[in-house]
Amino acid sequence: MNYNELAELLFPNVTLTPEDLEERYPPRNLPEGAKVVRFAPSPTGYVHFGGIYQAVVDYMLASQSGGVFSLRIEDTDSQREVDGAVEALVRTLAQYGIEYDEGVILNEDGSIGERGAYGPYKQSQRTELYAVYAKKLVSEGKAYPGFATEEELEAIQETDKKAEIKNTDWSVAAEQKRAAMLAGREFTMDEVKAHLAAGNPFVIRILADGDQEKKIKFTDMVKGVLELPENDEDFVLLKSDGVPTYHFAHAVDDHLMRTTHVIRGEDWLPSLPKHIQLFRYLGFRMPKYLHTAQILKIDENGNKKKISKRDRGAKMDDYAEMGYCTDVVWEYLLTLLNSNYEEWRMANPDVHYRNYPFSIKNMSVSGCLFDFDKLNDVSRNVISRMTADQVYTQVLDWAKIYDPEFAVLLAEKPDYAKEILAIGRGGKKPRKDITVWSGVKEYMSFFYDNLFERGDYPEGFPSEDIKRALAEFAAVYNPDDDNTTWFARLKAIAGDIGYAPEMKLWKQSPESYRGNVGDISMFVRVAITGRQNSPDLHDVMRILGEKRVRERLASAIAAL
Repeated sequence: MNYNELAELLFPNVTLTPEDLEERYPPRNLPEGAKVVRFAPSPTGYVHFGGIYQAVVDYMLASQSGGVFSLRIEDTDSQREVDGAVEALVRTLAQYGIEYDEGVILNEDGSIGERGAYGPYKQSQRTELYAVYAKKLVSEGKAYPGFATEEELEAIQETDKKAEIKNTDWSVAAEQKRAAMLAGREFTMDEVKAHLAAGNPFVIRILADGDQEKKIKFTDMVKGVLELPENDEDFVLLKSDGVPTYHFAHAVDDHLMRTTHVIRGEDWLPSLPKHIQLFRYLGFRMPKYLHTAQILKIDENGNKKKISKRDRGAKMDDYAEMGYCTDVVWEYLLTLLNSNYEEWRMANPDVHYRNYPFSIKNMSVSGCLFDFDKLNDVSRNVISRMTADQVYTQVLDWAKIYDPEFAVLLAEKPDYAKEILAIGRGGKKPRKDITVWSGVKEYMSFFYDNLFERGDYPEGFPSEDIKRALAEFAAVYNPDDDNTTWFARLKAIAGDIGYAPEMKLWKQSPESYRGNVGDISMFVRVAITGRQNSPDLHDVMRILGEKRVRERLASAIAAL
């Protein structure tokens, strides 16, 4: 078989050579140790949490090594492509501040463009490049045309699925598949010419040289040393329309873009033998691989399972809707990606998370557990470190989209809202009342008369005691009192109605009192804020002002 002649028959219009492409896409001029990475999603719908999980790794590795991070769109499967998915992806990356150096971008008019010298960055626009290397492999006898259709191959492999299939039947099916593959390797040049003259479509398959019984050792930067079976499958490189499969496009693109590190999910591990063979056949230097652990969740039965698109939190759009700020999602991702991130954060509370020294060595080998409770803990910590101005701005931006009425309320009196949000903020132990922006309305509601509702007082206390305590407090309330003075007034009221004025007295002899000063404080708190849990009551009264405090005390007494 004259393989050069075969290559010319199959690719008569391909005049570029691999050498031409090496010149077009030269090695990058980067400092020693710089990492070149890419985020290469398919535009098949929403942006998945797992995708952002990997994009954060890309960003950290590139930015901290002085490398390059590119966005490449793997859009070779047109049947699965969703309109607007690319635009949504670019906007989501921008929303979360995941900045990349080159790749697909959105122009000012909203159209899709690109930046960078190693494009095109959409695989559908790179078909001429794949043809060059497919022709090369055919000319070297490492790939061959397959004129059987996919339907014909599936028919060869088909077994009787209506009957019970025994385990041994699967080996029969495998042998049938193997026989079909071997049969496809046998052809003459005249047969190829006849197919081409008849206009029959063909695919290009790799000529596998592996043996499933033999193992190859491979070092993954996350998983460590792996033993994998050699590839013995003549998998498709180019489909009949000239579009590459993922395997082929991955090898060609990552070589020409000079990718040094490939970050992808561990579900791609079974394909690794194919990629090892492809890089060897093509004469390319393999990039280093980081196969990240799966993101798992606990299901209703207490079992771990892979997070799916139906789970809350799988879609990145969910987080904005639920009210999580972008910094929270970032920091939560870092806790999943590096086991020591929380320890670092505690030691560096004021340092931006982008300055965290991300390490591949600290990445999880096994699955990462997605946990909303943990996410909420991270969120409370992150928000507690924000200034009142930062919180106000982000809450207002969120409310404009998801709660316009609340946005109007916030915008009417910005200084008033910021004063509320400043309560307990700052210092070594800031309050952590706010978890998500969607909860801020409830947190602030008692400061706005049209949202104020009074809940229940603590159980077990006579209404006469509550009413008397409120009446006495109303009589002595002075808005000019400092924190110490106003609480001293509560102690005096407690003593007047038979409650312990000091907590130590209550602890020494609780049976001697009807309650304690803390209970008196709670009566006042419910009367003024409508709830048993609220920020510092002295600060609350100061912000509400004397008139509204007296009105609420009066309405509470009347209701009792």
